[in-house]
Amino acid sequence: MRDERRRSARPKRIGDTLDRALGPVTPMTPLAELQRIWPSVAGPEIAAVTSVSDERDGTVTIECESAVWAAELEMMGAQFREKLRPLMGEHTPEKLRFRA
Repeated sequence: MRDERRRSARPKRIGDTLDRALGPVTPMTPLAELQRIWPSVAGPEIAAVTSVSDERDGTVTIECESAVWAAELEMMGAQFREKLRPLMGEHTPEKLRFRA
């Protein structure tokens, strides 16, 4: 019995809990979807220094921690779009803009 309590009391990832709790109230817009999936598309290192902030006329702006990151990621924009295409389909942004 004691082992069963330990297993059920193990810590859970807060992101999973938040996804379950906020999923029903998150607006279903392409920008919201991109904000949700960006960490898995960008990877943990890049996601830690960036955030999806705005969409206008098919261009999504991604804020970066520094100008160096923005310049580097700007060159990778096409690669990110290719990763996004199967996940977002027709809602894939036309362009990703990275800025510090």
